[in-house]
Parts: sequence; structure tokens; C-alpha cells
Amino acid sequence: MAGGMNLGQLAVDEYGNPFIIMEEQSKKKRLRGVEAHKANILAAKAIAETIRSSMGPNGMDKMVVGPDGDVIVTNDGATILEKMDVQHHIAKLLVDLSKSQDHEIGDGTTGVVVMAGSLLEQAMDLIQKGMHPLRIAHGYEEACEVAVRRIEEIARKVDIHAEDRAALRKAASTALGSKVVSSRKDQLAKISVDAVLSVAATDRFDVNFDLIKVEGKVGGKLEDTCLIRGIIVDKDFSHPQMPKVVKDVKMAILTCPFEPPKPKTKHKLDIRSAEDYKKLYENEQQYFRTQIKAIQDSGANLTICQWGFDDEANHLLYQHKMPAVRWVGGVELELIAIATGGRIVPRFEELTAEKLGKAGCVREITFGTTKDTMLVIEDCANSKAVTVLVRGGNQMVVDEAKRCLHDANCCVRNLLRDPRVVPGGGASEMAASIAIQQASDKTDSLEQYSMRAFANALNVIPMALAENSGLSSIGEMAAMKAKQVSDSNPWIGIDCLQVGTSDMWEQNVYEACVSKVNQLRLATQVVKMILKIDDVITSEDVIEEG
Repeated sequence: MAGGMNLGQLAVDEYGNPFIIMEEQSKKKRLRGVEAHKANILAAKAIAETIRSSMGPNGMDKMVVGPDGDVIVTNDGATILEKMDVQHHIAKLLVDLSKSQDHEIGDGTTGVVVMAGSLLEQAMDLIQKGMHPLRIAHGYEEACEVAVRRIEEIARKVDIHAEDRAALRKAASTALGSKVVSSRKDQLAKISVDAVLSVAATDRFDVNFDLIKVEGKVGGKLEDTCLIRGIIVDKDFSHPQMPKVVKDVKMAILTCPFEPPKPKTKHKLDIRSAEDYKKLYENEQQYFRTQIKAIQDSGANLTICQWGFDDEANHLLYQHKMPAVRWVGGVELELIAIATGGRIVPRFEELTAEKLGKAGCVREITFGTTKDTMLVIEDCANSKAVTVLVRGGNQMVVDEAKRCLHDANCCVRNLLRDPRVVPGGGASEMAASIAIQQASDKTDSLEQYSMRAFANALNVIPMALAENSGLSSIGEMAAMKAKQVSDSNPWIGIDCLQVGTSDMWEQNVYEACVSKVNQLRLATQVVKMILKIDDVITSEDVIEEG
């Protein structure tokens, strides 16, 4: 071999063609059978343990420092896992699991991963006792169906419009209770409910979250967070002397630049005399005048432009008493068009009175002493879009408050779709666990062991809640289980906040039934998938890292 390098062996196939057998294959490492299961389950368990301490109203926050130094402090399971640089192939499955819970339901992203980690831990004990992984997976599926049936039995239907939508507010408060913003959860829950109901489609009971814009502004207190029935744009009027408030607005929404057209090719213009320069200047002014006349003829009294315009155009707009806003982003432009019932116009020639957006008032607001300005578009003609303006002491608090509001909005949306609620505080999991234990005693096949393991795995949620609240995890769980059975009340949960009652209905701690059912089903499917893997072929260094 050239250069003395040993690349591999030369061999010949059945047609006489030579080929080289590379020696790289010897560097591949292979995990089989129980060893593969062990490695996979340990990786998944490590991920679940990482976020277990962030569960519940007293859960701790995690600080994730990104590769380029950006810092995120959050309590949201999906965000923590998404920002963690996870390398292991099985651990990535759990990251995807929390993402799918987030996309489908929006809440319960921590619980679903902790549940999956616990199910795998219980499966490991059974595998070491010699039980076949597929029998475990089959038993888990049966147990999952029992759990789902039991949770749907204990669910209570709430009247979402009674008592000024109290049920929706309580459910949103439960979603916000475990977050950084828990001190202001009642105020934020009300904002969330009002925002969702403002944009909800009453015929389909569905919500387009694109219509709820959450805008953050650093400075001020969390209490200053407010809902604006309109749109906030982080811009100001293009000229400082333009009016700060415009009433009865008819706005032209433009995506064409306020300047003379430029040729597409490279060009050079020689001006040899003052007359030529004056002609050029006059021509340019004529362009601007034509554009401004097109706007005035349409009856518009405010221009919103996607592009910038230079001082010349700005000065002419001010002279013609035409307030204007420049550099408005495409997404914001679409929202403004939806809210005001206007059309986005790509050319000045196409501008007509029918294409103008209508709003009651557009005003410029300032914050603090820094002269930070924003535009508020209120009383829109087609007032479907709303904006939540989040305030906070620093950028991290504002970002976390935005994520919390997203969770609360999703919780309210889920209840609009399906108004059944199940208890929080680990009560649902305990009720399901007791039901599975009873069902497993009636099962005469080997699956009864895996069903019992599923029931034991569900106990991890109440245990984690008690542990994170500084209570005795096993003691609290045992007391709660005994009380559920003796009182025949499946709404008995862990009293994390030490209110004095463990009835979750009285504590107003509940969540959407669809969220809990989805958690159980997703966790069971991912666990089944991991248990079916019995052979891992990968390069040596990856296994060593894992």
C-alpha cells in the first residue's frame, strides 16, 4: 500500500472484480441484548432525572448556557430539553417526545418525560429478571388503556362560561403556578383567557395563535403586563414632528419602497451641467409627488411601509401632513392587514379606497426615561388580533413570561375544545395507578407483572411533586393513596402549597383531560419503541461519550 498505510485487505467478488475490505469495521462497537437495553434506559433516565426537579409549583428553574454564551433561565420542560446539547441517540427521542407534547397540547412537557423515564426504569428491573421486552411493552399498552379509561371516568365537565369564565382562569392559573411568574398568576391567567377568547373561532372552538402577538419590553414590573385589543408595533412615526395620535385611521399598507425606481442592471449617470442636475432633481421630486398624490387620492391618512425611505421622502410626507411608519416587518404587516381589514398593496398604482385598513386610533407610547417608543393600533375594524405586552425587570424574565403565557394560552385552548378537567397534584396518576393494580390482579398472563410495573411508574409524579415541595416523598404518596381508596375520592392529591386540604377540586388545581391522556399515550409509545431496540451499532467513540 502507498506510503506504508494499511488501508485494508484486497478481495475479489464472484465476478472477479477486486474490492478492498476496510479495517474501519473493527472500530465499530456493538451493544446487544440486555447491554443495549441497559445503555438506552440509562441514557433516557439521565434526561428524565435532569428535569424531574423542575416539576410542580415548587419546582426549581434551570439555567442553560448556549454555545455562543446566551443564557436561558426556564422551568419549561420542552425549552430545557430543546436547548440542551443532547448527543445520545435515545436521549434525543425523549427530547422529541417533549416537543410533540408541546406542539400538540402546549403544557405537561416535563411530566411526560419524567413519566417515560420512570416507565423505562421499571422495565429495566423486569428485563433483569428475564422477562422479554416485547411482553413488557404489550403489558404497558394494556395498562395505558386502563389508565386512560380511568382518567376519563374521573374527569369532570366544567361550564367554561360560568362565573365570568372562572374555570378557564383556574386552569390557566394551574399552568402558570409552576413558573417564575406564579406570584402574578391570577393577573396573567385573566390576560390569557381574555386573549384566547378574543381570537377564538366560536363555530369550531379553535384558536389561531398567530393572532395573539406576545410582545416583550424590558423595564417596568411584571404587574405592568397588559392586554391590548389591537396591535403593538415596535416602531415610531418616521418624522419626530408628525402627530403622536391619529384618530379615525384609514391606513395604506405598502410593500413598495418610497423612492424612485432603480434599474436592475449596473448604471452610471454623467451630469455635465447645472440644468441636467435640476432636471434630475425635478424628475425625482415628481416621483415622490406622484406617490404621495396616489396615497392622498385613496383617502388614506396614515402610511405603513415595509421598506425604509430617505429624508427627502420623509420631509415631503411631513409637509403633506401624512404620518408614516417605516421598516415594519412582514409578519407584523400581515397582522395589521388582518386586524384592520386592509389589503397589502405592492404598487402605488393599485392603491384604492377599498384596500385601506381602518382603525379607531393609532398612538405612539413611550416607556420610562429612555424614550423607548412603540405604536399601538387600537379599535381595529376586524379586531381579531390582540397583543399581550409583557414587561419585566430583565430580558430573561420577559422571555420566560412569554413562554409561560404560551403554556397558559394552550391550556385555555384545550378546555375550549374539550371542557373536561382532571385533577392535578398527582391525583390523576394515583387514581390510574390504583385502577391498573386492580386490573393486573385479574390478568392471568405474564403481562400482569408489566402492568404492575406501569402502576408503580405512575407513582413517580406524586413523589416528585412532594419531593420538590420539601415533603417526604414516599410518606406523602402513601398517605394520599390510602386517602383516595378510603374516601373513594380520586381528586385527592399532594398538597404542595400546604393549603390544608388535599382535595384538588377545592384547591382549584386541575388541567385539561386531553393533556393527561396525551401524556400517557405518548410516553407509552416512546417507551415501547425504546424497548424494541436490542442492537445498537455505532462508532466506538459515540458509545463511550454516551
